[in-house]
Amino acid sequence: MEARDIILRPVITEASAALMDQKRYTFDVDLRATKTNVKNAVEEIFGVQVAKVNIMNVKGKQKRQGRYVGYTKRRRKAIVTLTADSKEIKLFGDDNE
Repeated sequence: MEARDIILRPVITEASAALMDQKRYTFDVDLRATKTNVKNAVEEIFGVQVAKVNIMNVKGKQKRQGRYVGYTKRRRKAIVTLTADSKEIKLFGDDNE
């Protein structure tokens, strides 16, 4: 797998935005990705040094519409911690700078 196939999208929530101050970034990753795959992909895409990677599987939530019941998509979430001397990842486009 290539790096862009492993890292699917950044997770932007209130909790993940608070972690960015500590150089911890949250990404949705491929369901088959390992910690080593995620580390190498983040270092390749963003040009940073990764200290550690935590991965968790998120189950799909049960949803219903009328009498029909289904589940949302399951996903795999990775929290990537950068080293202290590493530069920060810019997730938002700062075109004015």
